[in-house]
Amino acid sequence: MLYIVSTPIGNLEDITLRALRLLAEVDLVASEDTRKARLLLNRHGVKNAITSYHEQNKRSKLPQLLNLLSEGKDIALISEAGTPGLNDPGYELIAACIQEGIPVTPVPGPSAVITALVISGLPTSRFVYVGYLPRRPGERKRYLQSLLAEPGTVICLEAPHRIAAALADMLEVLGDRRLAVCRELTKLHEEVFRGTISKALAHFQSPRGEFTLVVEGTSGKPAEAPSASPAEARRLVAAYRGQGLRARQGVPRVTRETGLPRKEVYRLWIENGVEQ
Repeated sequence: MLYIVSTPIGNLEDITLRALRLLAEVDLVASEDTRKARLLLNRHGVKNAITSYHEQNKRSKLPQLLNLLSEGKDIALISEAGTPGLNDPGYELIAACIQEGIPVTPVPGPSAVITALVISGLPTSRFVYVGYLPRRPGERKRYLQSLLAEPGTVICLEAPHRIAAALADMLEVLGDRRLAVCRELTKLHEEVFRGTISKALAHFQSPRGEFTLVVEGTSGKPAEAPSASPAEARRLVAAYRGQGLRARQGVPRVTRETGLPRKEVYRLWIENGVEQ
């Protein structure tokens, strides 16, 4: 049996009695970070063998773990923190076990995604989890553009050294929506910032820690004002062009400010002058 065991995302007390029992009973614990796994097990007096299973060695380690499972061994899969299979190499092992007919069972517990959602103060009836945003600015903006009309609350992860750039791109593409920025969840310096994207951008100047962002979807926003006239859109296009903005910068702004379809705004932008 492969057990998918959720482990604490911060506070080491956030673990279930079932998880502790199984971590002690299985033949092997496969962990994304063996040092953190040993810290957790030692904290609760659990003694067992631990092997590494992470992004760098998953190709070589996966066949070994499948062989052990095929021989009748029980293995507990844990990630660095939270629920395995989300943004870690657990997915490949789980899928391989299912394909080979090896039983897989979950041991539910902490998840940064759900924890951040329920304390965000944003709608929880419908949400979409998108993992880490693309690292490159151009790819990130294009990806955010695909979320522009998403009605559900959007949840993503971000590294501290990219949080400011990500928030700036969100502000440009999505507009100044409500959001919650959850930092160091369940740890000593836990912080939940609730406000708007622009205020979060001003707040997190030199951020540290692990970040989970919960962003308002279109269904959580107030009803939008009626679309502006094409004449108003032309005025804004001319103004932004005069400021030296390119289409990729100006069109999203005019679209948000007028409520007109993006295609129509882009057509007005092109008609106003040839891109340099």
